[in-house]
Amino acid sequence: MAKVTKVVVPVAGYGTRFLPATKATPKEMLPVVDKPAIQYVVEEAVAAGLSDVLFITGRSKRALEDHFDSSPELEAELSKQNKDELIKKVKDPADLANIHFVRQGTPQGLGHAVFMAKQHVGHEPFAVLLGDDLIDPRDYVLKKMFEVQENFGGSVVLLMEVKPEEIHLYGSAQVEKTNDDAVVKVVDLVEKPNQKDAPSNYAVIGRYLFNPKVFEVLEKTKPGKNGEIQLTDAMKTLAKDISPAEGGGLHAVIFKGRRYDTGDKLSYLQSVVQLAVEREDLGPEFKKWLKKFTGELGN
Repeated sequence: MAKVTKVVVPVAGYGTRFLPATKATPKEMLPVVDKPAIQYVVEEAVAAGLSDVLFITGRSKRALEDHFDSSPELEAELSKQNKDELIKKVKDPADLANIHFVRQGTPQGLGHAVFMAKQHVGHEPFAVLLGDDLIDPRDYVLKKMFEVQENFGGSVVLLMEVKPEEIHLYGSAQVEKTNDDAVVKVVDLVEKPNQKDAPSNYAVIGRYLFNPKVFEVLEKTKPGKNGEIQLTDAMKTLAKDISPAEGGGLHAVIFKGRRYDTGDKLSYLQSVVQLAVEREDLGPEFKKWLKKFTGELGN
């Protein structure tokens, strides 16, 4: 298995859950404290050694492209004001990795977005990170996923156990144990099932590591739920119909760390608070204010 260096980040969605804020601003650019959510995702990829980032974008995503580009005018103005620390913060996004963009056009599902990366990725294994799924830096898991792919071949996903009443929001996995308590073999998947039809409470969350065989499968995958090409359907084929020797097979790492879903309003607000209280520059005063504020709510 070749070393993984490329990561695909689909960001072409409309962000309807955050309207009207996302009418002209990509949901991935909503700030989490003082950085857009998408920057946390790219930093996670870079920390795992992924140096080539491909964004699958769509209309109204220009702000995202600008964020990961240089800004000579702003840098010059900050330089005049001797604000060297701010210059570094402005430069950091553009310096993180080799960043590329492909326009999806009309969004046709997550599976179609991943398929758009075929020409760029070629015949190499690659990662997919969803732009509204943040993993706490203390719980980064991509390197563990690399190890699983090296050991078992095929593709690897990330699973998290959720409450039974929440499984309809995710892809649900039917799994078998391996000799590693943190790793399971995925034998089937159901996209956003009713609670009674879910094979388990193990939900697929936004980290994937694919064998390039997935492109061949996606090309043959017909539109499914909501008339879209579902990535879950392609993963189901990899898990059930294709052997690891042919690039198939699907395993999963069970994630028990801290994760923030910035695509959901409540979780987004929680992520801002949780990350802010842990900042050295903000945390102490912010925690004092939170205690006072929550105390007043209690009265």
